[in-house]
Amino acid sequence: MGRPDAGSLQPIASRIHTVILLAILVAGSWAGAIRAPELRSHGARNLTISYLATMVMEFLITAYVVAGVRRRGASLRGLIGGSWKGTRDFFRDVLIAMGFWVVSILCLAIVRVALHAKTNVNAIRFLAPQSRTEAFLRIFVALTAGFCEEIIFRGYLQRQFIALSGQPVAGILLSAVVFGGSHAYQGGKQTVVLGVYGAMFGVLAYWRRSLRPGMMAHAGQDALAGLVIRLLPK
Repeated sequence: MGRPDAGSLQPIASRIHTVILLAILVAGSWAGAIRAPELRSHGARNLTISYLATMVMEFLITAYVVAGVRRRGASLRGLIGGSWKGTRDFFRDVLIAMGFWVVSILCLAIVRVALHAKTNVNAIRFLAPQSRTEAFLRIFVALTAGFCEEIIFRGYLQRQFIALSGQPVAGILLSAVVFGGSHAYQGGKQTVVLGVYGAMFGVLAYWRRSLRPGMMAHAGQDALAGLVIRLLPK
């Protein structure tokens, strides 16, 4: 992952592979949006199964992405980018992830104010863990999301869109639109907010030439959000 050069401007997978991936993401978003009202009203009957299903689905989509790029000679390590040659490199990315997390919170707060988008906790409360077992699983869901979604949206789609358009800005924005749309079950304004969030992750990945800091920030944010929502009053 990184700034495009003459080599990276070549698509990392076939166009039909990308179209199929987009269709899968659209179908998943559509299904989630249909189920969301019922789940908000009645709650998830078995959140453990829902968590496990979510993780399996994200890993399957990631496997599809990796299979597609391997046909062009790329690899999972190539999608992730960067490397840790020692503890110094690791802690550098940790600090970058923490700094990004703070900045993103401030930026998204401004976006919410501009859109008059109040945080609707009830819209996603049905996804919050209700027991210790679910809280434990929620952490693994967050880790899965941080790993898989960064590969799917920033490692693959962003890179593919940059290659197809020849414009880094277009690649970042298009990937962010798809990222926001994949969370349509949270409501229209929240979809826009998450689209901005995705664009910020895209800029981070493009700047760092690596998904590692974004994976850390993404997983940490998802884990914290899920546990905090559980503690908030109805």
